[in-house]
Amino acid sequence: MTILLTGACGFVGSTLARQLVAQGHQLIGLDNFIRPGSEANRTELKALGVKLVHGDLRAASDIDALPACDWVVDAAANPSVLAGVDGKTSSRQLVEHNLGGTLNLLEYCKRHRAGFTLLSTSRVYSIPPLAALPVEVENHAFRPVASAASLPAGLGAAGIDETFATGAPVSLYGATKLASETLALEYGETFGFPVFINRCGVLAGAGQFGRPDQGIFAYWINSYLSRRPLRYIGFGGQGHQVRDCLHPRDLAPLLEKQFAAPQTPAGNRLVNVSGGAASAFSLRQLSDWCAGRFGSHPVAADLAPRPFDIPWMVLDSAKAARTWDWRPQTPVTAILEEIAVHAQAHPDWLDLSAPL
Repeated sequence: MTILLTGACGFVGSTLARQLVAQGHQLIGLDNFIRPGSEANRTELKALGVKLVHGDLRAASDIDALPACDWVVDAAANPSVLAGVDGKTSSRQLVEHNLGGTLNLLEYCKRHRAGFTLLSTSRVYSIPPLAALPVEVENHAFRPVASAASLPAGLGAAGIDETFATGAPVSLYGATKLASETLALEYGETFGFPVFINRCGVLAGAGQFGRPDQGIFAYWINSYLSRRPLRYIGFGGQGHQVRDCLHPRDLAPLLEKQFAAPQTPAGNRLVNVSGGAASAFSLRQLSDWCAGRFGSHPVAADLAPRPFDIPWMVLDSAKAARTWDWRPQTPVTAILEEIAVHAQAHPDWLDLSAPL
């Protein structure tokens, strides 16, 4: 199969490229190389036989010039929940990248009768019920209060499932991904090509381009090792906020199953994919892990809240398990150790991938 992979030189894209090439697929990789660090993946992917194209999803002419492929995997996005609202980035560019780019790819799929897989995000889920979630602290980490009179619909012991509310606000970033999901499913139904939506938890692993607003596991471990200043922001400044963690290589088996099942019923075309409760870590727990691995390093407290912050986000991937027999394969401790080994081997990684 010939696959067009967008964001091919990013962390997620390059990880998937290695896996898909190993499965025998022909890959065309598209990247605009605006993300610091993305150039570092170019040489390796070319050596693997990936045909790399320097292009911009926002430019329809760049997409129109691409050769026909059998499937598109969209791993390109501005993935920061603060994008467009932090005073450093443009809200218009966020929408152009994440939603306009999706539109251009869907037109490509319509023209070439190609399948389409969108890597979406847990941040499509509504912020108010998550921000108001009753939580308690256990082992330096928030968890939903099991005895609470009522929890939001779609939230259970295993986490947040696909029925959880997606009403605004979800952040501008979340809104672009949610709109892209809807547009993709409509295009697929209208023009008769297969579409799959995979809502990912936090993706992490060695070589990720970590920043405080994205790639938090890689950013924290690299910063801790190099003794850079770190802060627990909001929530009392204790670092109890929790996220789950998934290695992107664990997505590849799911993609293979979706490629082979273009006639999948509409109700099974959208699933959560994450490390789930077994991978959930708080920032405080991550610091404790780093202290055991590298020695102690102080973390400051910053009580000021950030926009769109929530105390706890863990996805329930039971639907993916039922539909695709998919489960994450890389334990969170293996992900953290992989990042740590990479950080030790590349002490300048944050300067390369997240210049301040």
